[in-house]
Amino acid sequence: MSELNSFGYSSRGGLSDAISRNRVLRNTFALLALSMLPTMLGAWIGVTTGFSFFRSSPLMGMVIFMAVAFAFFWGIEKNKNSGTGVLLLLGFTFFMGLMLTGLLTHTLQFRNGGQLIMMAFGSTALILFGMASWAATSKSNFEGLGKWLFIGVVLMILASVANIFLQIPALMLTIMVFAVGIFSAFILVDVQRIVNGGETNYVMATLSIYLNVYNIFTNLLAIFGIVGGDRD
Repeated sequence: MSELNSFGYSSRGGLSDAISRNRVLRNTFALLALSMLPTMLGAWIGVTTGFSFFRSSPLMGMVIFMAVAFAFFWGIEKNKNSGTGVLLLLGFTFFMGLMLTGLLTHTLQFRNGGQLIMMAFGSTALILFGMASWAATSKSNFEGLGKWLFIGVVLMILASVANIFLQIPALMLTIMVFAVGIFSAFILVDVQRIVNGGETNYVMATLSIYLNVYNIFTNLLAIFGIVGGDRD
């Protein structure tokens, strides 16, 4: 005899789905925490060796960066259901740690550089915790935010390209603040997608949330450096 609730769904099926969603959410945040280790290792190696794709040619460096990043994206997507996907994800986070070299090196030139890095890290962790908790407990549906956030990212990219030529400090700071807001909202959308069963693969879920966290951290660190960096 089937057990149906008032909405016509099997209570056993509903419980099974809930357990599956919780497992995906738990695995996602476990893998996200693990991904911080290769990120920090990559950042440490980058800072100590002075690694940079962009030193000789910023344009060529950007081309190389995009090629490597999209190669990782392709590989992770193709292997998302196996341990290879996890290894590729961790390799990608190591690579992204290397990409922090320039920003970290610049920040460490300030007398309070280490403090700024810890402030950015702590603030990012608070944003992640706050947005994830909100997404997991809210009765509101944030799915509709996705298309508006995508438009916001496009506008942000266009403004960033324009500011390469305009060189307006206030615009650059505005773009950074805007980026923190956009990627914080993306955490809200991505976590709720897991909670609602829209994302069932924890490797891809981790990749999405990792990119949000990475962008929040880098923009916060740049903002803190601008408004609170001590050169004296």
